[in-house]
Amino acid sequence: MHLRRLFVALLGLSFLFAGAAALTAKPVRNGSVVVELVSADASIQPGRPFWVAVKMNHDEHWHSYWINAGTGYPTSINWTLPAGFTAGPIVWPAPHAVKDTAGTVTGNGYEGQTFLFTQITPPADLAAGTNVTLKAAVEWLMCKDSCMPGDAELTLTRPVSAEKPGPDMSIARLFNNAFGDLPKQTKDWAFTAQRAGNKVTLRIAPRESGSYDLGELHYFDENAVVDYAAPQTVTKDGNIFVLEMALSSEDAAANAPGLKGLLVASKGFSGLGPKAAIIDEPFVVKEPIKAAAKGAAAGAAKSGGDGAPPAGGGGGTVATAEPAATSLLGTLFLAFLGGLVLNLMPCVFPVLGIKIMGFVNQSGSDKSKVVLHGVMFAVGVLVSFWALAGLLLALRAGGSQLGWGFQLQSPAFVFGMAAFLLIFALNLSGLFEVGLSATGAGASLQSKEGLAGSFFTGMLATLVATPCSAPFLAPALGAALALSAFESLLVFTAIAVGLAAPYLLLSMFPQAIKLLPRPGAWMETFKQFMAFPLYATVGWLLWVLAAQTSGDDYALLMIAFAFVLIAMAAWAYGRFAQAWGKPGKQMFGRVFAAALFVGGLWLGWPKDASAAPTTDANGVATYQVVWQKWSPEAVAAAQAAGQFAYVDFTARWCATCQTNKATVFSSQDVLTEFGKKNVVLFKADWTNKDPQITQALAKWNRSAVPFNLIYAPGKPEPIILPELLTGGIVLEKLAEAAQ
Repeated sequence: MHLRRLFVALLGLSFLFAGAAALTAKPVRNGSVVVELVSADASIQPGRPFWVAVKMNHDEHWHSYWINAGTGYPTSINWTLPAGFTAGPIVWPAPHAVKDTAGTVTGNGYEGQTFLFTQITPPADLAAGTNVTLKAAVEWLMCKDSCMPGDAELTLTRPVSAEKPGPDMSIARLFNNAFGDLPKQTKDWAFTAQRAGNKVTLRIAPRESGSYDLGELHYFDENAVVDYAAPQTVTKDGNIFVLEMALSSEDAAANAPGLKGLLVASKGFSGLGPKAAIIDEPFVVKEPIKAAAKGAAAGAAKSGGDGAPPAGGGGGTVATAEPAATSLLGTLFLAFLGGLVLNLMPCVFPVLGIKIMGFVNQSGSDKSKVVLHGVMFAVGVLVSFWALAGLLLALRAGGSQLGWGFQLQSPAFVFGMAAFLLIFALNLSGLFEVGLSATGAGASLQSKEGLAGSFFTGMLATLVATPCSAPFLAPALGAALALSAFESLLVFTAIAVGLAAPYLLLSMFPQAIKLLPRPGAWMETFKQFMAFPLYATVGWLLWVLAAQTSGDDYALLMIAFAFVLIAMAAWAYGRFAQAWGKPGKQMFGRVFAAALFVGGLWLGWPKDASAAPTTDANGVATYQVVWQKWSPEAVAAAQAAGQFAYVDFTARWCATCQTNKATVFSSQDVLTEFGKKNVVLFKADWTNKDPQITQALAKWNRSAVPFNLIYAPGKPEPIILPELLTGGIVLEKLAEAAQ
């Protein structure tokens, strides 16, 4: 009897455990992440919302991404629920800045174990005594040195009960701890957000007096208004913490209403259990972001092109024309403002009053003579600008006859203009100075007396003795090259009138000199601030280049690197080659700067991607890197035509992929050999989900990129290349494929 009772008890327990196992979701591993659908509640009640979570366990050094991922893409959950059930959005835990092995910030995400929560609401008429199964299709991107997408079909089954649910002891503690750490609203702190220029500022103030230590602060923005990769600086103003962040010029919408995201404090907020506070604050100060692309489109309407550079001249405000400047009159008005702005530069403003007083001293009390001096000065300014405009128009005409397309349809012109404006923007930022050796010549011209002296001062001294004028002429040069000849001349005239206007007015009313503010440090601050419209124009031109190099991500990457070299050249010139250095140091600086500048031009100068491989004078093939869209049929067609096929499975979010391309295709030996063998390049771009590419990778038991293959004519099986490539490895594998 005892044995029979023991057997029945064991049999009952086995059924009990079997039933419990049937209601427990099974973890699923895909790649380097294990996912599971969990809930702390052991049962469901009709009409009562409950929480479930996708639990993610990442292998060491692997990560997935938050809602604003950065370089990757966020995890997504697609629910399949019984009738009457509804699912809310993902409630994200606080992320951290994820980095690659080199320490570079690549995005916002999670490592180790994390829970992504969703609230599920069952219908009120749900019948008790039944079981309910929830299904979730989860997709994520996991990265370490390489990246691969992951996905899993998860299920969770729970009984329906009319009573209050008991806890699922297998997960309740972890689940509830993670839920308690979710970011929350706080009433103990006040947040104020403002946007000015390219900077976003968040002020964090306690509502009660006291001493506070929040530790390290970092803000994560959901809408990509803030640059996720840029450093954030924290200062303290009494009891107020001030967090300054860089604006994301690529993703921040011009009409962004404010900040929406999470503020993480390493030591936590008093009165708030979690270390992350929810931020949803409108901008109390919101300077408009100038829409360079729209302003440029206006210029295109006038010039007849598919897109023209921001038409304008002297001032930085002209460099990124306002969207309202859709007419020539609007462009000329902005050019006039640019000329006025030039008078506020440190090199010009201090001599403004001095020059007018010189006019007065020469003319005595005869007001008409003072005015005449001012007019002659203005004529000198006009003549100088007309001469510059005529020179540039002549150069443009010669370039056109030589076949050089001075317009934005030419990638080489766009790159050249972007590099040109970048250099002058760096000058305004104080990285180096221009025109230092010309100051003496300008000073001697200013010392001349009489009407001729005023004329020559206006004609030459303004351009020669004011180093600050050169950067503000940069947008005008762009206008002269992009607009019609007549419009270019009008733009230069408007700049000249703006520059000369204060001299004319002060000549008429010399007593107004007393109203001018004193020269001071504010002029240098203003000068540096005016660099940012030029930076914005460089960003817009880079956007134009992105469209012109579409399909060749490597070329766009090289252009970005070229801008870095050009900026470094400007730094080297300012640091080592300026007039205050020793002769040997100056010579080193000039040579170093010139080498960097030439290297930048060589690296980034756009190539004619439509050109087919040709041969040089010695009959050796010169190879152009032109990528074609991958498909199995395209590869087979190349092989049938007797060509080698190089297939690159890649993605823009894969840093290793970009490094491979930079290494391999910068090798002249590789390019020469590819030209000899007439290799066709195929790109399988996995930046966005592509089932065909996923299937092709699975065929080779791969689930990540980079992955590269070389197909030889007449051979069905390719040569597989290693994950990390060099030019030597590719040549070795190409030779192996040819055997």
